[in-house]
Amino acid sequence: MPLFFERTFRVRHYECDAYGHLNNVNYLRYMQETAYDASAAAGYGMIAYEQSGRRWFVRETEIEYLQPVKYNDEVTVRTWVEDFRRVRSIRRYEIYAQTSHSPVATAWTDWVYLDVATNQPVSVPKEMVLAFIPEWTGSAHAQVARSRRQRFPDPPPPPSDVFRQTRRVEWRDLDPARHVNNAAYLAYIQECGTRLGEYFGWGFEKCQENGFMIVPRRHHIEYRQQAVLDDELEISTWLSGVKRSMVTRHYIIRRCKDNEMLAVDHTLYVWVNLQTNQVLRIPSALLMDFSGNIAREENNGTDQSL
Repeated sequence: MPLFFERTFRVRHYECDAYGHLNNVNYLRYMQETAYDASAAAGYGMIAYEQSGRRWFVRETEIEYLQPVKYNDEVTVRTWVEDFRRVRSIRRYEIYAQTSHSPVATAWTDWVYLDVATNQPVSVPKEMVLAFIPEWTGSAHAQVARSRRQRFPDPPPPPSDVFRQTRRVEWRDLDPARHVNNAAYLAYIQECGTRLGEYFGWGFEKCQENGFMIVPRRHHIEYRQQAVLDDELEISTWLSGVKRSMVTRHYIIRRCKDNEMLAVDHTLYVWVNLQTNQVLRIPSALLMDFSGNIAREENNGTDQSL
């Protein structure tokens, strides 16, 4: 059985978005802080990693939001290590409201163990495996070490009117490892989505006037390369899989100077009534305005029959 660890956070006012909800980026920050504390509780704190010259870096994350959290709410993040491969490990998270104990989000992160000097993956020591999962056996370790992760899904081919935004990496985006923090990529995606809505005539104010908000239900992001200070980035995005009240938006983040792909994201968005908080049908006028940004997938075109 793995070691379970919990940490409770009080939602601060500056962590909330324009809807008064905890910004979805901050769920990742809560997860990251809890993972660091959980690692320290198992005997692997920041000092231990610095002395070893090795660190865990995020390779892939998926988070599903189940219900909104508001200012001054308290949420508890529960986390544990689910498995180990030779150089990777999946950590699971459950986030629930402290008062009602109802779940507000679930998530997992696939971490890679790297040598800091070479930036290359290295094998996870057996003693570390046993520190996080004390009952782990050698045979089980060998079995999981040979297991395969599911391949990160490719986005559908882009449509004619792909939206693109460029931005430069700022000092505030960096973490102590001196590259863009994984949560900052999600902030980039949020900002791109906001500008996209304005570009197609459906900015925040117009959505409010029409009585709905567009909220993320699930993020699935893969980090492929690291961005550093002053890198110029291009974020491109388009839609696919339109349903009655939801749609998937794809984002690709590239470094402009060499066109290297740094991150890929698939986000499921849901349309929600501002008054009732119930899901509602995507307005046909909005779909018409966004038509050039919607991928026409074979056997999976726009479907509003659901």
